[in-house]
Amino acid sequence: MTVDTQSAGVATGAQDRPLVVGIGGTLRQDSSTERALRHCLEQVERQGGRTMLFCGADLDLPMYGPHELERAPKAAALVDALRQADAVIVASPGYHGAVSGLVKNALDYFEDLRGDPRAYLDNTPWGCISCAYGWQAAVGTLSQLRVIGHALRAWPTPLGVAINSADPIWDDKGQLADSGVRTQLELLATQVLSFASSAELPT
Repeated sequence: MTVDTQSAGVATGAQDRPLVVGIGGTLRQDSSTERALRHCLEQVERQGGRTMLFCGADLDLPMYGPHELERAPKAAALVDALRQADAVIVASPGYHGAVSGLVKNALDYFEDLRGDPRAYLDNTPWGCISCAYGWQAAVGTLSQLRVIGHALRAWPTPLGVAINSADPIWDDKGQLADSGVRTQLELLATQVLSFASSAELPT
């Protein structure tokens, strides 16, 4: 789990800033999906938000068991972060046209929030990013992430970012090279923060 200094409460007045929790990537460190999510969260921080990131090994969780009373430490940390979240951004690779099993299992842990005062993610902004080798899988995965957000009673942002990894998105150093994708990720960060900061979300 990556926590920036603002989300740890080090910066003055940090707790007054919206907390955006990012979830996604693959078990391969620095995957294209993780890079996209990190870039979006960096934009959240630049625009005044706080962030917490769960990626890679953070998502290597036991299969979700709804009737299990005990939670592994990493799973408990994820659920605790979600309870604090003012917004959530989820990024998944598109595996065979669908959300990856790793990310879906992490999302299944949202079920632990069903009995909270804020059930699931009721009235909470939900940003979506998908990465796949081809537009069909990228768009299909993005649609699934939006449906999951609705099921969790969250507000998917108007913009969702589908990235075709077959295009030259990253340069040789792993930096974002596609200006269109950069603009979309930055706009997604803006929308998530705008919704999170609003007293009343759009209906």
